[in-house]
Amino acid sequence: MARKLRKLTKAVDSVPYWYHSIDLGDGIVTDGARSADDLAATWDALDLPDLRARSVIDVGAWDGYFSFRAEDAGASRVVALDHYAWSLDLARKLDYDEQCRRDGVTPVQYHTHPGIWRPDDLPGKAGFDTAHRARESGVESVVGDFMRMDLERLGTFDVVLLLGVLDRMRHPVLALERLARLARDLLVVETEAVAVPGFEHHGFAEFMESDELDGDPTTWWVPNRHAAMALCRTAGFSQVEAAADPAQRPTRGDALHRYRLVVKASK
Repeated sequence: MARKLRKLTKAVDSVPYWYHSIDLGDGIVTDGARSADDLAATWDALDLPDLRARSVIDVGAWDGYFSFRAEDAGASRVVALDHYAWSLDLARKLDYDEQCRRDGVTPVQYHTHPGIWRPDDLPGKAGFDTAHRARESGVESVVGDFMRMDLERLGTFDVVLLLGVLDRMRHPVLALERLARLARDLLVVETEAVAVPGFEHHGFAEFMESDELDGDPTTWWVPNRHAAMALCRTAGFSQVEAAADPAQRPTRGDALHRYRLVVKASK
């Protein structure tokens, strides 16, 4: 047992960056940028139906926390799909981000940086693979650019998860239309959202030209609740629900407030 723990600890420590805090058993939890409590709170906020005997796809899985949670919840089949995060050399990305902050320059899109973008050997998948082995998981991993891949090869799923990804979609309407093709029943979206008091019944999205949101150059659109729901209906979902905007606590000198929004859409 001691040898197994040492081997697992070494494997975990060899991953240069963990985004998710994942329980690997035997008292080992990965030291993710998102804490275990934060991730558990997000999982609870999704308010998913009973997943037993249901198929689930996690689009933009990264380290796989939500994929593994769906597996633990009894899903009959779970697919973890990613491409962008898995193609990044995360150690170099972190160094590059820090250098940009020190120099006061705007980072470029990571897939345009040859020292960071490595889709041939997928260094960013190390966390998922390590957790997958440690948990002896049956989650299937699929490497693919969701916006370009052949959806027919993926098939359809009872539940589609799009968590922390919609705001990173350059073409959100097209993305949701493609997601509608995957979902037999339910799409659950968790995303950065914006609220402005007095404009709750207007659909709009804040456009991010570069790294305006937390210094991340990969974010494009931050919708308000009205727009996020309307996007899902436009994509072909007939029933769409989302929690009301939270109490307004402006983050800047104006009334704009950003928060995390969960939208549930069904056929």
